[in-house]
Amino acid sequence: MRSILFRIAALSLPLAVSCPAIAAVEKSAGASLQASIAAFEKGTGGKVGFSARHLESGDEVSYNGDEYFPMASTMKVAVATLVMNRVDRGEVELTQMITVEPKFLEQSGPVAESVMHPGISLSVANLLELMLTKSNNTATDMMVRLAGGPAAVTAWLRDNGIKGQNVDHDTHGLLLKFYDLPADKPFLTSFMAKAAQDPKIFDTIYQDKPAFDADVQDSSTPKAMNLLLTKLFSGKLISPASTLFLRGVMERCTTGPERLKGMLPVGTTVAHKTGTLGGSANDVGLITLPGERGHVIISVYVKGATQPSAARDKAIAESSRAAYDYFLYR
Repeated sequence: MRSILFRIAALSLPLAVSCPAIAAVEKSAGASLQASIAAFEKGTGGKVGFSARHLESGDEVSYNGDEYFPMASTMKVAVATLVMNRVDRGEVELTQMITVEPKFLEQSGPVAESVMHPGISLSVANLLELMLTKSNNTATDMMVRLAGGPAAVTAWLRDNGIKGQNVDHDTHGLLLKFYDLPADKPFLTSFMAKAAQDPKIFDTIYQDKPAFDADVQDSSTPKAMNLLLTKLFSGKLISPASTLFLRGVMERCTTGPERLKGMLPVGTTVAHKTGTLGGSANDVGLITLPGERGHVIISVYVKGATQPSAARDKAIAESSRAAYDYFLYR
């Protein structure tokens, strides 16, 4: 549709089209994309934050792009990039084995489910793989430690000119905070103990918490995440080999199949990372356009959602497809 509109607009303009006229058409198209995102937002019962940039040209469109949204597991992009930065500096090796102490073992996901006894060691490469493709929290918290802790990740973001994104907890700490649980026991142990006293806690797993949404800790603006992704995939943060490694891992992401990838043409390559917590559902990454049309950096966040998870996923998928079409026919 947008392609047809551009052809009609082109036919109606004089042969010697001025730059201001072209800029006006582009601005109108960007406004149309923003209007589409606003319409998709209504289906969530909450708020959508959206930022999309054509990697090669720098053309960008945002909606609520400067507002903070809970990152949930999309914070793992920054963690992974800093770990790879340490690899580039020779401080860490991808083959380096990391011992997972029992106290750091999250009681869910492929690590805990597969290993019944103490004595777990995994390479940095495999921990990154589990963190980004399965969103495994054990792997994530080991990588946060290897990166130097949450404060070190935020400081590194600032050093690279990325404001508007804050990493304040590892995933264990974030879950304890969200569910208001004591810090002296593993998350799942504390959660199940609380559930035994109050089974209604299960009803809050996907419910919004306004106070949590309003907290800038562990949050990002869509524009800030897009800037991180842009710098990452344009090779400005880590070496070409490390960039290729992370991109390959993120292309193997198995979570959120109905989000960024949900309405894209079959076979579209997407390197992405999802995040889910309470009333928030997120997906961020890199979409490869067909032919020589380049790539789209995209960050879509949902917070305060009152509609079910499927509606949140749908809004992300619709936003992704709208951005895909916008940049494909630009």
